[in-house]
Amino acid sequence: MGNRARGVAWAALGAVGAGAALAAGRRVWRQTRAMDLAGSVVLITGSSRGLGLALAREFARQGARLVICGRDEAALERARADLAGLGAEVLAVPCNITDRMQVQAMIEQAIAHFGRLDVLVNNAGIITVGPLESMILEDFELAMETMFWGGAYAALAALPHLVRGGGGRIVNITSIGGKVSVPHLLPYSCAKFAMVGFSEGLRAEVAKDGVRVVTVAPGLMRTGSPVNASFKGRHRAEYTWFSLGDNLPFTSMSAERAARQIVAATRRGDAEVILSVQARLLALAHGVLPGVIADALGIVNQLLPKAGDIGQDALPGAESETPLTRSFLSALGRRAEQVYYQRVPTTMPGSQPSGPAASEFTSSR
Repeated sequence: MGNRARGVAWAALGAVGAGAALAAGRRVWRQTRAMDLAGSVVLITGSSRGLGLALAREFARQGARLVICGRDEAALERARADLAGLGAEVLAVPCNITDRMQVQAMIEQAIAHFGRLDVLVNNAGIITVGPLESMILEDFELAMETMFWGGAYAALAALPHLVRGGGGRIVNITSIGGKVSVPHLLPYSCAKFAMVGFSEGLRAEVAKDGVRVVTVAPGLMRTGSPVNASFKGRHRAEYTWFSLGDNLPFTSMSAERAARQIVAATRRGDAEVILSVQARLLALAHGVLPGVIADALGIVNQLLPKAGDIGQDALPGAESETPLTRSFLSALGRRAEQVYYQRVPTTMPGSQPSGPAASEFTSSR
């Protein structure tokens, strides 16, 4: 090997070593600045079932005091009892996240009860699955009201309290659907893209105040939530592909594992975390070759169910079952439905319904 070749090799090794040292130093620095969640007050929207409940359980294990919210009072009480059984101090607040005044009142109630707020997790959401021909304008409006405006209302209402407390965290659960727009999920992706932009911009704006904003973009997760999502067009065929993708072990990750990673990112104050190897690869590919990925998704769209059947009407997944979704292929999903209270009746006399429009289906994509 010539002198020049040896020089290049040593330079390459030096660069690799410097990179590794920098990465290690950064990990140590992040750990030393990690937030202690013991005794902290954490508010999680959409937390009576699904990913929100999984997150609440993990925060409870870390010693946090919890504020949970949802539209269905019976489901909310069930979640409160579950979390209290873990030893957590829990305040349950009925709240429609699309109503700005209710969101403001919820934040004020949390402050009045605990005297402080340390972490806000924007998790509530809905999803409607079907081809564009089956969607109506109201589908886009409801998605934006829930997953963009609902999160923005909560973040802006919580921010002054976080700043007065000397800092804290705002954690926005977005989705890989907020990085790459997937066919048959257009209203969902529109709202998630909007929330990604809000979350990233908010982090830059409030860093000076000691508040760290964490953008979480999950891929597919086994939360059992497809049974409460809304399906249009050929609803049974739509539910089949969507549910199987959410439930198979090689396409999705467990909600418990996702919750652990999200809580760890919250403690560190990470700028962004993309959950699952598949989601990270898709986001990377889209960033490098956006046109190629967009065209590839156009081909995928041709393979998905066509419009028809119930058209622009919508039915929940629970009413769209097929032999495949009842088979062994969905065993993990059925277990998740029970663990995260997706199949439990969620209404009681005088409470609000929990059908598709009121679903607390989160960004468990």
